[in-house]
Amino acid sequence: MEYTTLGDTGMTVSRLCLGTMSFGSGRTWTLDEEQSDEIIQRALDLGINFFDTANVYSQGESEEILGSSLAGHNRDRLVVSTKVYHPMDPENPNSSGLSRKTIQQELSNSLERLGMDTVDIYHAHSLDPETSVETTMRAFNEVIERGMARYLGASSVWAWEFSEALRVADTLGLEPFSVMQNHYNLAYREEERDVLPLCDKHDVGVIPYSPLARGYLTRPDDATAATTRGADEAVEYDHTYHEGGGRTINERVEELAEEKGVSMAQISLSWVLHQDWVDAPIIGVSSVEHLEDAVEALDVSLSGSELEYLEEPYEPSEIAGHDWPADITGHR
Repeated sequence: MEYTTLGDTGMTVSRLCLGTMSFGSGRTWTLDEEQSDEIIQRALDLGINFFDTANVYSQGESEEILGSSLAGHNRDRLVVSTKVYHPMDPENPNSSGLSRKTIQQELSNSLERLGMDTVDIYHAHSLDPETSVETTMRAFNEVIERGMARYLGASSVWAWEFSEALRVADTLGLEPFSVMQNHYNLAYREEERDVLPLCDKHDVGVIPYSPLARGYLTRPDDATAATTRGADEAVEYDHTYHEGGGRTINERVEELAEEKGVSMAQISLSWVLHQDWVDAPIIGVSSVEHLEDAVEALDVSLSGSELEYLEEPYEPSEIAGHDWPADITGHR
């Protein structure tokens, strides 16, 4: 396993972060506790020390599974992140958003489910239009001061929102966002316009989600809908990746994979790992075999001409990832 420093946090993390959105229940592609634990234990064996979850993933089940699986391991060696924003209880309007009340109570609930005293990174799963940025950043700063979290992160936010949050934190002397979890892969590169350069300027750690385009870049284009998850979410997601040069990109990934004798997933993940502003892409897997395949991507080298060949067909597309459908964010 390779390791890197996450932005300016000083924390050392594995070059791959294991995402846990699929751990729990409620979707056709979610994994039960036994299946999830097998993947987590293998990830630890492979040297992965970085794990990402969220309170809303299977309504807390993901956090419970992750916490249970990590309980027998040295917490000091692990980097764990979770998130807040999306609704946890439809009958409790204060179970969502980024008010001081929500942030404090949801982090307390997350820590209880994880069986931990603190999380290393606490992410805003989105920014809250109903709460002022100053209120949100003060509330986040308070959980840092209480020792409930060590660093702050943001996910799925616009560049102007992120810039404003950084400005407010700097002006008021508050803990800033140090990590960005954004939508980025070979078939979706809109973040290169503003979010990624902004992160680079402020030395914010970048841990993109969907580095394999929700499986679109792991198999030939016409095979995507044949998978459980591809069929389940085709309407919501696949269209983004098919647009513009997406199909050609998919074909070129397949071509290079055949030439190098590796999987399409390894080529696609290797491309993300070759991007200078990426610290650790978040990988979601449904089996130990997929996890092992992803780790092998660290050994796949792409030349400058190969990177250009993969990138050349890309065409600008509609922004995706800032407002996932409500029935999916439980979820993303």
